[in-house]
Amino acid sequence: MKHYQDYPSMHFAMGLFLLASLFASSFVCSSATAQQSWTEFRGPNGTGHAEGANPPTQWGETENIAWKIPIHGRGWSSPVISDGKLWLTTATEDGKKMSVLCINAQTGKVIHDRVLFTNEELREIHVTNSFASPTPVIDGDRVYIHFGSYGTACLNTKTAEKIWERRDLPCHHWRGPGSSPIIYKNLMFMHYDGYDFQYIVAMDKMTGKTVWKKDRMDLFETDDGDRKKAYGTPAIFEVDGQPLLISPYAKATMAYEPQTGKELWWIRYEQHSTANRPLFDGKHIYIGSGFGKGSVIAVNPHQAKGDVTDSNVLWTVDRGMPSKPSQLLIDGKIYTVADKNGIVSCIDVTTGEVLWQDRIGGTFSASPIYAGGHMYFCDEDGKTTVVKPGDALNVVAENKLTPGFMATPAVVGNALFLRTKTDLYRIENQK
Repeated sequence: MKHYQDYPSMHFAMGLFLLASLFASSFVCSSATAQQSWTEFRGPNGTGHAEGANPPTQWGETENIAWKIPIHGRGWSSPVISDGKLWLTTATEDGKKMSVLCINAQTGKVIHDRVLFTNEELREIHVTNSFASPTPVIDGDRVYIHFGSYGTACLNTKTAEKIWERRDLPCHHWRGPGSSPIIYKNLMFMHYDGYDFQYIVAMDKMTGKTVWKKDRMDLFETDDGDRKKAYGTPAIFEVDGQPLLISPYAKATMAYEPQTGKELWWIRYEQHSTANRPLFDGKHIYIGSGFGKGSVIAVNPHQAKGDVTDSNVLWTVDRGMPSKPSQLLIDGKIYTVADKNGIVSCIDVTTGEVLWQDRIGGTFSASPIYAGGHMYFCDEDGKTTVVKPGDALNVVAENKLTPGFMATPAVVGNALFLRTKTDLYRIENQK
């Protein structure tokens, strides 16, 4: 009997096979490397999309759990991940101690757990909020931790040591802080939209010094704190070659020049306490208006100037729309989930037509994410409904973890990171 080495053609074929395998492995590794970070609220592009990821659609306490660790205190911030490290914040129930945790994303081992700020006096928060709701943002070898007016710190990602901090920006958050910071070039942007003050500030990300600060236009016509409050996180979009800082607050969404804070244009709405993060499809910007009768609004940002409420709003949908969860934009359709009844809606972005609405049930604070061709909706009772986008509601799976979700999930590679009210999970196929 002869071995395959005795046949030159077979030997050559095996060589080609090995080379092809090596090339494929290199391609997979490079593709996976591009997916190894989730650096800010709703991911590195702020859209809730995990490009190239393929996490499980089914799990339970004894299925597809790579690890689970308890998180002390109370906090609704989402995990952020880079270079194999996961960062999140928490606080004591009374808010007197505010902490940051750094965790090995592969093993679940806690690398750092340190108190960043201590407080003697705190204002009351809403029962559904926490003192650690803003999500951190990672930028290279720095991570930025934000607790609203209680303090902001820039940390070294290797040592968790403070590089700088700010505790001098005033704001009565009324129901508690919720807006997350974002980074653009040399600047970090933060919202301070409360009862007494409403403004946006741009800091030098290297030093923490204020570059510009802009007060919001007073459109409130009320002394009701809820109608002045907002929780929204801004976004940067490039429109006609110009970067725009799209910044939602109570009663309006503003478009600023990022480097100067110059007001370029804005739209007004009747709702308040805005929480949704804006989206952009290259043509139009989509905005959630907040509480009241929540709505999703499509805006034409091209050649916009000043108040464009009456001229550049293309359509508004206000039936069954969310107040807190941000929307998903997938293949020319917007998908939303209503806070209180779990109604999922599918909207055509061109016309604003509601193509379908169907109920998955549940109460929602977390925003949905999109990964591996599926949408993940995590409710406050711990149920995650996995839905395939399309022309009708197509539920792929329902999974349960107690005691429930307030934080938006994160995805890295094929792993889904879920923060419940008490624990942090890495969900990954274990077969």
